[in-house]
Amino acid sequence: MTTTEPRSLPAGAPGLGPGPALAASGGPVVSTMGVEEEFLLVDRLTRAPVARADPVIRAASYPLGELVQSEFYRCMVETCTRPTADAGDLRDQLRHLRATVAEAARASHCLLVASGTPVVAPAAPIPVTDTPRYRRMARHFGALVDGRLGIVCGCHIHVGTADRAQALFLANHVRPWLPALQALAVNSPFAGGLDTGFSSWRALEFGRWPTAGPAPLLDPASYEETAEALVSSGILLDRRMIYWFARPSEHQPTIEFRVTDSNADLDTTLLVALLLRGLCATFLAGADEGRPPPDVSVARLSAAHRCAARYGAGGFALDPFTGDCIPAQTLIAALVRAAGPGLRAAGDEAEVDRLLDALRRKGTGAARQRAALDRSGRLRYVVDGLADLTRGA
Repeated sequence: MTTTEPRSLPAGAPGLGPGPALAASGGPVVSTMGVEEEFLLVDRLTRAPVARADPVIRAASYPLGELVQSEFYRCMVETCTRPTADAGDLRDQLRHLRATVAEAARASHCLLVASGTPVVAPAAPIPVTDTPRYRRMARHFGALVDGRLGIVCGCHIHVGTADRAQALFLANHVRPWLPALQALAVNSPFAGGLDTGFSSWRALEFGRWPTAGPAPLLDPASYEETAEALVSSGILLDRRMIYWFARPSEHQPTIEFRVTDSNADLDTTLLVALLLRGLCATFLAGADEGRPPPDVSVARLSAAHRCAARYGAGGFALDPFTGDCIPAQTLIAALVRAAGPGLRAAGDEAEVDRLLDALRRKGTGAARQRAALDRSGRLRYVVDGLADLTRGA
């Protein structure tokens, strides 16, 4: 759960220009992208979350600086890439960040694990990170802050935009495609040591927080009015608590997508980032045509997201456009077609095809977690597999 301001695109970071750059063909725009990943720290003996973020972050900060950060709970670490327009560079950054933090975790006798929820429950509630803002949030939303089942880790993608109006334009047009993206990246079937029956239990836990869900259709004026009302009414403590699945950054020219679980398989993270950038490029290319965004209700989108959380990429999906029940793979194929012009403009089409084929062969993170338990019969081996994959073994 990201409760801090998005940091994957720090001010003055390389690659962050005044707006997206046009493709060489003059077609769809090719924007920078950045990734925030949240990880769990688990004890090497018990495989349960442990409150060792402070020493791990201190050790990792020497080589990484501001690219490694604390999170809401003291068993969590967040990394953030620098913005880049190149898929290969993004992969290299993610690999380096993971390997560096995993080594720092090893020195503190714990493992770095990318999973939407802990596989093994902590022996005792994990304390909240000791900052004024986190303490205030814990007091204000005490029923949500249990230090156990409420511990969740997400992956958040930033795509560069020219301004807030452009970010909201993209949020309005991309929102119906986010359930399909969520289905690709489900990676939290277990909670409290039990199989929840869902592929993304994180989605349900995170959905208990105010505004955590699909964004309404908003223009710049209505966004300001809505954000101000949410804070002034006390529903949210500040604008950083706007947890819509697609939102404009308050301090950077980006749109942030915050819909997927953290994934141990780096390829899944890269796939989601490239598809989102492809969608954004495609919609920006047609912005001058003045087409209104699809008028899909928040209620139907919420139902589609719940279906994605339940079944992932291997079951059924609720089509946000029609309300029909269809195979998830049909909706995912439509997503890839929708992103096609943007993928081709960035030179990402072949890479996305390769990543999708690999995901179909290997299965989603949730499917792989369940398969590991079926093979071993013990949750500790599920955690070990996640830790190996997270650090790149």
